[in-house]
Amino acid sequence: MSTPPPIAVEPLDLLEQHFGWREFKGGQERVIRSLLAGRSALAVFPTGGGKSLCYQLPALAFDGVTLVVSPLIALMKDQIDFLQRHNIAAARLDSSLTLDETKAVESGMLAGTLKLLYVSPERFNNERFLSLLSRVHISLFAVDEAHCISEWGHNFRPDYLKLAETARSLNVERALALTATATPSVAEDVRKAFGIAPDDTVITGFYRPNLRMATTPVPAYRRDELLLSRLQKRKQGPTIVYVTLQKTAERIAKYLSDNGFPAWAYHAGMDNETRAGVQDFFMASQTGIVAATIAFGMGIDKSNVRYVYHYNLPHSLEAYSQEIGRAGRDGEPSTVELLACPDDVPTLQNFAYGDTPTYPAILALISDLLTRGTRFDVALHELSLQFDIRLLVMKTVMTYLELMGVLKQGTPFYAGYEFRIHAPHTTETIVAAFPGPAGELVGNIFDAAKFGRTWYSLSPDDAAESLGVERKRITRAIDVMQERGYVEARASDTRQVFTRLRPEENASVITDDLMERFVKREESEITRLRQVLELVTYEGCQVNELVGYFGEKRTGPCGHCTFCLTGKKQVLPSATELPPIGDSLLLEVSNVQSEYPEALGTARQLARFLCGLSSPALTKAKLTRHQLFGTLESRPFGEVLDYVGE
Repeated sequence: MSTPPPIAVEPLDLLEQHFGWREFKGGQERVIRSLLAGRSALAVFPTGGGKSLCYQLPALAFDGVTLVVSPLIALMKDQIDFLQRHNIAAARLDSSLTLDETKAVESGMLAGTLKLLYVSPERFNNERFLSLLSRVHISLFAVDEAHCISEWGHNFRPDYLKLAETARSLNVERALALTATATPSVAEDVRKAFGIAPDDTVITGFYRPNLRMATTPVPAYRRDELLLSRLQKRKQGPTIVYVTLQKTAERIAKYLSDNGFPAWAYHAGMDNETRAGVQDFFMASQTGIVAATIAFGMGIDKSNVRYVYHYNLPHSLEAYSQEIGRAGRDGEPSTVELLACPDDVPTLQNFAYGDTPTYPAILALISDLLTRGTRFDVALHELSLQFDIRLLVMKTVMTYLELMGVLKQGTPFYAGYEFRIHAPHTTETIVAAFPGPAGELVGNIFDAAKFGRTWYSLSPDDAAESLGVERKRITRAIDVMQERGYVEARASDTRQVFTRLRPEENASVITDDLMERFVKREESEITRLRQVLELVTYEGCQVNELVGYFGEKRTGPCGHCTFCLTGKKQVLPSATELPPIGDSLLLEVSNVQSEYPEALGTARQLARFLCGLSSPALTKAKLTRHQLFGTLESRPFGEVLDYVGE
């Protein structure tokens, strides 16, 4: 990254001028001063701690655009609305925008009038977007949820790992990494990725004095009754009940509604309109309850959430800290309670085990990649289906191969383009609008494209070869036609480009290394779940134990966790005893396996099927609708794996 000169401006003056506020929250001013001095920074603030101001405010002092990378569409929309109300030019780029909206955003970037642009990390797989960024002055590269960069963080996302390299290639002036959940080792990973000095790391602490943190061991059969009792005895207020499974969200919402509470379900299986309706209901309500999976709450700015209940165990202390952090952002007393039931453990463990690919699948994938030559391109969704490896896991595999020095990824591209002419233009008028050789190229592009009823379709590679020109001249010509309003263009079939870094590789050695990494990640996820249970039964201040996990040291007890209030160590009840799995099921499974050998050919595939864990092959064969799918979802994955005979 380049090192820009410092900007002589007082942060407080900026704050009052643009937002009318006269003081910062803890840590904000220090982060902003680092950025104004021309340095990159890391901000580790708790949920609701004011991370967004750390890039919104300095963006107003910089020439050029501040690029904000976030996976949260809701956060983007809320922040853009807020900024626009303060007459600050902010926008987002995503697939929901119309052509005219997209053109307006891109024009603002090129003209230098747009101050903040919000995008998802996946946007950097867009060849057109990367080309656009190369023509833009990027003064600040802000990455929200930056813990996703760390390979050993609780929510590693391959698209995030590449962001630091992208920032360097775009020659951005400074970077800002932001997260609410970074352990000391994860924070070090993030600093290393973006070249952030320890002195420019601002950690404001995780302790929330207004949160009463209760942990309550409970057997499964008493959980519904206990949750209802809590709601009946406490003063009503906006409430989130977190669950693990979509069907649990539906059941709990109905149960609470049937008992007189205004409750709605929220999960990723609902359509966008329904989810938006539930979110709007919750935002406006003073007593509303949402029974939700972790899909709910990210980026939702509701300050007066009074209660957060974990009906099911969270999968990690990071997730727990983030989710309880949505309570009491207004500083008023609020209660968070974890209903700790050991029956949840198998389901959560199964999610971790279900992501681990089979050895034969990885070996077949690596063997295939090593036959593709020194430089090749692939569609990851096709590989995912071909080798029965979930798409996110496939992305992780390719990222691991980069970390291992086997491959280096190049710029992704689209193998296909489609475009249609905007009236009143015609091919003749469009060609005429480009004088000389440019008009000849545009005419040749139309001639090379296949025309349907409305849309032209074109392979840029095939067109470049047949016309004897560079591919980028083809794609740039399409971009210019769209920028001038002559055509509407859309790209398809994203292809990832890779280069082999070594001429000789051993597929078995690479596979062994990859499987070791996946097993290590699997073990790491299981450890995180165990740490949640250890917090429940911790003999001492549980709040201090929780914040200590993130590196914060407190001397005195909090006085408002379950241990501090009772003085007693809690004991988890025994898990519900399940009857032995009958041999009759094995016969049914054998019959299904013989009918679907590709989807259920290995013991791990069978175990995933019985535990209700989807995979590309199961989806393709429509086995997720089979009556046996998820039959053993309450059983530990290892037990099911032994049962089907690994």
